Amino acid sequence: MFLPFYSSKGGIICIVALLLFTNSVFSQTSKRDSLLFEINLQRKAKDFNLKDTVYINSLIHLAFEFRYHNLDSVAVLSNESLSLSEEVDFTKGKIESYINIGGFYSDKGKVDKAIFNFNRAYELSHNFNNPKLKVESLIELSTEYSHQGNYALALEGYLEAIEIAEEMNLTILLSIINENIADLYLTQKDYDEAMFFFKKVKRLNEDIGDPIFTAETMSNMASAYADMNELEHAMFNINQSIPVFEEKRIIDWLAYCYEVKGKIYLKKGKNKWALYWYRQSEMLHEQIQDNRGKIALLNGMAEASLNLKKDSISEVYAQKAFDISKKIDFKEGIEDSSKLLYQLNKKQNNFQKALSYLEIYKTMSDSLALSDNQKALNMLKTKMEYDQQKQQLILENEKALAKQKTYIYIFIVILVIFFVIVLIVRRNEQIHKKLNKELLSKKKDLEEKQHYLNELNQTKNKLFSIIGHDLRGPIGAFQGLLKLFKEGEMTKKEFLNFVPKLKVDIDTISFTLNNLLFWGQSQMNGSTTTPAVTNLNAIVEENMSLLSEIADSKSITLMNRIEPDCQIWSDPNQIDIIIRNLLSNALKFTPNNGQIIIGAIQKLKNCEIYVKDNGMGMSEETMGKLFQKDANHTTYGTNDEKGTGLGLSLCKEMVEKNQGKIWVNSALGHGSSFYFTIPRATEHYKRSA
Repeated sequence: MFLPFYSSKGGIICIVALLLFTNSVFSQTSKRDSLLFEINLQRKAKDFNLKDTVYINSLIHLAFEFRYHNLDSVAVLSNESLSLSEEVDFTKGKIESYINIGGFYSDKGKVDKAIFNFNRAYELSHNFNNPKLKVESLIELSTEYSHQGNYALALEGYLEAIEIAEEMNLTILLSIINENIADLYLTQKDYDEAMFFFKKVKRLNEDIGDPIFTAETMSNMASAYADMNELEHAMFNINQSIPVFEEKRIIDWLAYCYEVKGKIYLKKGKNKWALYWYRQSEMLHEQIQDNRGKIALLNGMAEASLNLKKDSISEVYAQKAFDISKKIDFKEGIEDSSKLLYQLNKKQNNFQKALSYLEIYKTMSDSLALSDNQKALNMLKTKMEYDQQKQQLILENEKALAKQKTYIYIFIVILVIFFVIVLIVRRNEQIHKKLNKELLSKKKDLEEKQHYLNELNQTKNKLFSIIGHDLRGPIGAFQGLLKLFKEGEMTKKEFLNFVPKLKVDIDTISFTLNNLLFWGQSQMNGSTTTPAVTNLNAIVEENMSLLSEIADSKSITLMNRIEPDCQIWSDPNQIDIIIRNLLSNALKFTPNNGQIIIGAIQKLKNCEIYVKDNGMGMSEETMGKLFQKDANHTTYGTNDEKGTGLGLSLCKEMVEKNQGKIWVNSALGHGSSFYFTIPRATEHYKRSA
């Protein structure tokens, strides 16, 4: 009931062919690339052994990464890893290989074969001391029971998995199980019960702290809210999920998110927008193999096209959905697509075909209605039996605890006596520890004072260095020009020709002195941050006005994309310095006729501000030095403008004092984009102010 095992020799040939054939495909996926590279290294090693468990594990992990991307590769790799695991009696390898083979059959729609392989993995895990693998095999087996329509067995398996996961504190697996149970209730349209489990999952995800887990849950909740016609909740959840999957390039989940967003717009009656997002999902589906997910997408596109009176296009999508649903025996998909095909054929006066699809729809609808009622009863019965068994175990446990109370009381008395003895011993120890602590404290104070003096000395040296190098030069040049003019060696006209350059130098000196004052104050622990409700757009406009002359001299376009009512919670003086430094830097490194854009993305709790230019860009090495506290890295601008290397260090300090963070994206010849976050001025902050 599963793929025939390759012999060791035949398996090696298949694996090598697979690696060579798919090498270019994997170049876009770092995780698969990494595994392929690792396998190639292992095979080239002089002491390579085909039966090495490290090599077998690499094959298993690579097969897992191929799911939803290349099912043939999953089959080849999984059968090879299973064959090798059996030869060396590697139980962990056998369990994980059976799970991968089960996943292959599940995605092919061959539920019985999938259940067989997942069940083999579960049976092997019983005698193997690895609770995590036991829970994983139970989850896969129960999920396949739900695909089969046996919801009672699915729920029973999930509940057993929860018992083990809670006992072993497997938080990630608990999150997955509860989300799968929520999905079971969604199929029954029991939204209250489904949302109860989704909320449990959200609490677990907070403990896990992985944004990908949170995004997966929110995308599933978005789909549920769409089915409940709570479309604003649905849109909020899906918009929170999409950026995470786009950033991490998780294509299968991103395709699902785009499909859910299309469904939300479809329910809103915005069919053109629905089709737009469905097409985004369709393009991603070309890179993955997920027939169940594709059915919902195709039916959605068919319905949106039908609403837009594009009947021929609608029929193509509905027919594709119908064919795939029949192929993998997906009853819900057959029901939805046959209903659409009935409507389309009826509209085209093709009554014979319309009648045949209507009969299919009616048969499938009645079957699902009867099946759903039975499933709901079975789920309720299973849950009640589980609760009764759990309650019985609790009662038996309480009886056992009551018998142990007498022994516990005796033990407590002995423990108290022992505790008194320990206290006496500890008292003597504490006297010695107190003396040691006093010595250590005095030593620590001396070290801290020495460190503080060293920092002050470094600050002094840096100040003198900047004053001597970056300020003395322009001032000396200015003095020289004045002397030449005063002594008559330079005419008034010649002197006036230098005025524009003198103004630029004086502006640079003023800007540098301003940065030095703030930096010096912060280094001497004299800088305080006083947050208030601040209008970001006003600060940006003021700085753009101040720097407009420099921009005009280089014919650089300054663009402000910040909304007029964008309010943040920050120290306005410090934000002013941050904006001025970032804009000044951008002007410095942007060539003539360039463009600088400053904007802000208002998120739920904070505001992400960016300054983008199309200037020189930076190397990875340069970016690594930008925000270092003690760095004095200076680069000349496109017109040989000078700098102290101090501005970005000052920006970092002030952003962090305002509860934000700062970073940069850049590449040589492609410009630079500086980003920093600042808390938004929410009602809480306004009341505080």
